[in-house]
Amino acid sequence: MRVLVTGANGFVGKNLCTALECIRDGKDRRSHLQALLPLELYRYDRDSSPDELAQWCGSCDFVFHLAGVNRPKDQVEFVGNVRGLEDVLRCLEAAENRCPVMLASSVQATLAGRFSGSAYGKSKLAAERLLRAHGLAYGSRVLVYRLPNLYGKWCRPNYNSAVATFCDAVANGRPYAVHDPSTELELLYIDDLVEELIRALLGQEHREGEFCVAGPTAHVTLGGIVEMLEGFKASRASLLVPDVSPSSFSKKLLSTYQSYLDPDRLSYALDVKADARGSFVEVLKSVDRGQVSVNVSAPGATKGRHWHHSKWEKFLVVSGEALIRVRKLDADATGEPHPVVEYHVRGEEPTVVEMVPGYVHSIENLSDERELVTLMWANECFDPERPDTFYEVI
Repeated sequence: MRVLVTGANGFVGKNLCTALECIRDGKDRRSHLQALLPLELYRYDRDSSPDELAQWCGSCDFVFHLAGVNRPKDQVEFVGNVRGLEDVLRCLEAAENRCPVMLASSVQATLAGRFSGSAYGKSKLAAERLLRAHGLAYGSRVLVYRLPNLYGKWCRPNYNSAVATFCDAVANGRPYAVHDPSTELELLYIDDLVEELIRALLGQEHREGEFCVAGPTAHVTLGGIVEMLEGFKASRASLLVPDVSPSSFSKKLLSTYQSYLDPDRLSYALDVKADARGSFVEVLKSVDRGQVSVNVSAPGATKGRHWHHSKWEKFLVVSGEALIRVRKLDADATGEPHPVVEYHVRGEEPTVVEMVPGYVHSIENLSDERELVTLMWANECFDPERPDTFYEVI
């Protein structure tokens, strides 16, 4: 498969070309993508020559036309949205190449509502008509995508994406202003678009009438976006993990936000609670999935010696050697205490031991020289007002 991508260094082009390169180089090994191999990629952008365009149009099997003008100094420059496509179609026609052509159009081409009179929309509509005429005249498959606002990694801030601008500002402490928080945007995540474009390359594009569609999209206000971004920033202090459920807007926006962090802003300190027995630090918390912590026990130290009504935990020793003791709190049928059960665990042999409700438990570092490091997960976040932790000898 030989693929030509125009506008290869733009936001969509860079993400698409990177995905195609991963397929080409065997880094993306999903089985359904093997139909594209061997894959050759032609990247056309401002630095490319007309001769290269003509050569690539003569041999390509598919064209993604992503190049366009969207923020010109003078609106007359929007004519480039038509002329750029004309150049591509002229080269295809000269080479008698009837390969499929995809056009990145815009919802502004509807010229409806707030897009009424849009010079950009008019230029995109003209490009759509030009491509459809080419398809009819030459029998080529045409794919027109009217794209909404896009967001994701590598989108240029302070240019034509409010999401990119806000992500960059919030992530790095730069000033920003929201002029109308109630303004609603329809947003499409770049990875979802790229997945759709790869489906199109496989001949499996989604269509609705005369247009191809990519999705899912989200409808969110500017105020809602900024509120979520500020929440992401605050999560370093609260340790709360935002909603990262599959396909959620929150998950996609969080990935976008993180991609804008400056390289020197990727680390942050945690609150370490320490005493003679060692240290304890909370790492992550969630509203409905509990919390993750790291517990360090000094040589020979024993921790725990308590039980919980409802809380339960998972212990995983990652370094060192430990003896975990558990005992059911209530008496057995004869009135006698339940026996203590012991688990001997080591970091070299990863083993999870569960601390369940109603069981007294402790963890002892068996080494007199080496610290014991244990990864702990609890099903609920620690609440100092209701700790559900009660001392008991085991």
